[in-house]
Amino acid sequence: MHSARPEDDPKVRRSGCQNAIGFEVDLSDPDGRARCHLTIRADHLNSQGILHGGIIAMLLDVACGNTASAWFDRDDHPLVLTLSLNTSYVAAVRQGRVTATGRATGGGRTLAYVTGELHSDDGTLIATAAGVFKRTTKR
Repeated sequence: MHSARPEDDPKVRRSGCQNAIGFEVDLSDPDGRARCHLTIRADHLNSQGILHGGIIAMLLDVACGNTASAWFDRDDHPLVLTLSLNTSYVAAVRQGRVTATGRATGGGRTLAYVTGELHSDDGTLIATAAGVFKRTTKR
């Protein structure tokens, strides 16, 4: 069972990156789709004043990786490694809130295939991703 507040979910493993960037991970979807939410700050922008592509890729990686973990076991939420993540940038965003959502498309005992989308708070598609994730027992 998931906590009422996503930031209190014990399955969410906070990282230094998450603390530095300030995004939140939401694992409350009953279908196993993980979401990452970020309110854009000035220090998230590139030299052109738009959300940095590296931050976009990171949000998609985290959403897709957590979705892959849920694909393997929603209760245990095992660790996964990103084997590949192909990201396509569709539109620019400068401010507001963005949400990355992962969706498992298939897999087996050790590999999961996941797609992801990043949308702005007005529903604009910002980027897409497709990744392969490997279940691991290493901590």
